[in-house]
Amino acid sequence: MRALVVENLSENFAGCAVREVTTPTPGPGEVLVRVRAASVNFPDLLMTRGEYQFKPPLPFTPGLDLAGEVAALGEGVTDWKIGDAVVGGARLGGFAEYAVLSASALKSKPARLSFAEAAAYGAAYLTAYVALVRRARLEPGEWVLVHGAAGGVGLAAVDLAKALGARVIAASASDDKLAQVQRLYAPDAVVNVTGGFKDKVKAITGGQGADVIYDPVGGDVFDESVRCIAFDGRLLVIGFTSGRIPTVSVNMPLIKGFSVMGVRAGEYGRQFPEKGRENARAVWRMADEGVIRPHVHAELGLDHWREAFNLLANRQVVGKAVILPEA
Repeated sequence: MRALVVENLSENFAGCAVREVTTPTPGPGEVLVRVRAASVNFPDLLMTRGEYQFKPPLPFTPGLDLAGEVAALGEGVTDWKIGDAVVGGARLGGFAEYAVLSASALKSKPARLSFAEAAAYGAAYLTAYVALVRRARLEPGEWVLVHGAAGGVGLAAVDLAKALGARVIAASASDDKLAQVQRLYAPDAVVNVTGGFKDKVKAITGGQGADVIYDPVGGDVFDESVRCIAFDGRLLVIGFTSGRIPTVSVNMPLIKGFSVMGVRAGEYGRQFPEKGRENARAVWRMADEGVIRPHVHAELGLDHWREAFNLLANRQVVGKAVILPEA
């Protein structure tokens, strides 16, 4: 089969190449999936440089989220049959024509979603759910400021927060992206963060600031977020796409009475397995019901993986870029 293989850790994805490799065989409790679509996530990019907390041995095939069809069953698997349309996630393996996953890690693909939409859904919406529901305990009517609102995890947070009854401020450095977010998900307000956003957020929220701030950007965005969070607010640390890991003087949370909360959706599920299963069921139930829906920015064949990666790396994506291994 063909797969994208990381052979060396390098800048600018120089260590990556599409190769012919042996099609894997599912072991006991595993399923071989014919991959129809796999979405590109920021950890995929970081892993090609060895900059993510999970550092697999070389060579490896990245790809966290995928959707496809069951192609073969390992010993003892009875919950699936050949041809079932499924979605699944693992730390590796999605950017290939076939991938092996644990049978317990698969879910039926919602009929409402295409393969590309289903692949774009899992990690982004699970992150948003763990952040907003489990960590922030978001209440209807609260103000949520979503940074990086046009990115995969940001757009998922806008969509989910609206579904949960919150009042949403979508933030980005691009007016064009904000216009697309407005068209797709109709947030209550949009803010261009260029030149500062503290005063804009306070004006929108009647002077109180945002009750919840969802920050996958870090750096200067985090620093200014501290200045426009409401008393008893929750500042959610999702990631650092800006490249700088910020710090906060603890007198600020003391004086303003807010909490800084770290969010790692996958680790949350590993630490609290039953809650992790509940999170996954809740997220996919909403997809089944059509309550929330991912946006696919671009669908590209495996030979065009670099274009897909660069769309994300260069902040050109609204939603998700998806690789179609057979295209």
